[in-house]
Amino acid sequence: MGPKKGILERLAEGVVIGDGGFVFELEKRGYVMAGPWTPEVTLEHPDAVRELHREYLRAGSDVMQALTFYASDDKLINRGNVAGKKFTGAAVNAAACKIAKEVAAEGDALVLGGISETPTYLSGGGKAAVQAEFRKQIQVFVDHGMDFLLCEYFEYVEEVEWAIEVCKETGKPVASTMCIGPKGDMHGVPAGECAVRMAKAGADIVGVNCHFDPFVSLETIKLMKAGLEKAGLKPFLMCQPLGYHTPDAGPQGFIDLLEFPFALEPRLCTRWDFHKFARQAYDLGVRYIGGCCGTQHHHLRAVAEELAKERGKTPLSSEKHAPWGEGLALHTKPWVRARANREFWENLKPATGRPFSASMSEPENWGVTAGSKLMMQHAGVTTEAEQEEVRRFKKGGGKH
Repeated sequence: MGPKKGILERLAEGVVIGDGGFVFELEKRGYVMAGPWTPEVTLEHPDAVRELHREYLRAGSDVMQALTFYASDDKLINRGNVAGKKFTGAAVNAAACKIAKEVAAEGDALVLGGISETPTYLSGGGKAAVQAEFRKQIQVFVDHGMDFLLCEYFEYVEEVEWAIEVCKETGKPVASTMCIGPKGDMHGVPAGECAVRMAKAGADIVGVNCHFDPFVSLETIKLMKAGLEKAGLKPFLMCQPLGYHTPDAGPQGFIDLLEFPFALEPRLCTRWDFHKFARQAYDLGVRYIGGCCGTQHHHLRAVAEELAKERGKTPLSSEKHAPWGEGLALHTKPWVRARANREFWENLKPATGRPFSASMSEPENWGVTAGSKLMMQHAGVTTEAEQEEVRRFKKGGGKH
């Protein structure tokens, strides 16, 4: 066998399926702390990370994304996070790269290292300070032979431009996604302009990840695609949305929802939602399709099964999953056997089973962005005085 095809070659030939959510899934399993969401689990419980990678590989993922989300040194010590006292960012990132490469070798998967927004930027740190944080992570990715790099989960286009610049210094292909919706970044830069600026900064692949559900995310992709076409730019498009429904979310997506982060399960997408998403994304021209928080094995398998004809293969885990519930024809109960068909599952309107549950939430859109006093970050534990200031702000309606 010859060398593996690179990410850009694969995208030029067809669809690449990304992986699913890590920090949310590992938080539920007791390995990640909600709040800081940092990935020291790569050192503390590497087997948990390894098994999740393996699940996604079986589901059809073509890329093993090293669990390096929020693994910058400034994030590991932010607001009293003890992870930075136990481990360095370099150690966390190195462990993540080794695990991803190990599992990728079990299939034909590529590996990538990713960087995300930093507390340094939110606190008003300048370009040099922010890029210094990025360079520390990226050097680890280069040392461990990651196939390409990803700038993901950025709320501000300025910061992601700085991130792309540093990634381009390596000569590796660069993907870039922002966690924004159709209204654009947190300072009001339109989604189409964000895409153009990412592409002009040097990103080979641009799009969105996290914060919004598959269908809201595709609305953002439409705006990005229009902006890129108007500018005469042709990067590949990428979409890795939440596994939760967020039609009622505010500018910051599911973070604005009252259910974030511990009561989102009633919003979970079905596998059939992801069949629909995969088809719509493909028809829109998106060629890198994956998932973020809340996206699980069965969601990715749905993407792989929906696009099996285009990809010329089905995922390994489809061995135990007949298309469109056809395996239910083996069920003992006749009324369950009657559900063994595509028409039933495509037209189902799932119930929540919660008699007094509202269909929509009331998002807490405080309008607090980088530059606000409330967004200033620091290494010390959040003080009671700071918490009281937050409570006063909320009591006042969450407005400046």
